Amino acid sequence: MARKPLKPCAHPGCGALTRTVYCDAHRPRDQDRRGAAAAKWRRLYDLDVWKHHLRPNQLLREPYCRACTAKGIREHRPELLRVPATDVDHITPHRGNMRLFLDPSNLQSLCHSCHSRKTMQEMAEKRGNL
Repeated sequence: MARKPLKPCAHPGCGALTRTVYCDAHRPRDQDRRGAAAAKWRRLYDLDVWKHHLRPNQLLREPYCRACTAKGIREHRPELLRVPATDVDHITPHRGNMRLFLDPSNLQSLCHSCHSRKTMQEMAEKRGNL
């Protein structure tokens, strides 16, 4: 079977030849959400208690985005007074801790935009970028 041709590393200024995107010296290390440890706790979201109890009950209890409501942001559609929540977020990241994962008082309803923003901020803080 034919092998991929060598090409320059994608890291700026590196001229090393590689068959992948980056050479060994510049290959990004696994990020938290992609690592093996994270894969273990991501499976918690497949549990019936999450899919059929915690998540739907939280969205019923709090149908609007908590962050948008706190900021006074309203949907740009006149028929909606507030931004609907689509995601259920753990206020304190659980990272596999079942007590935090299953605690209803650790849940909040957010719109997808606010949830993505919060998750990215938490990841940056964990890496020490903020």
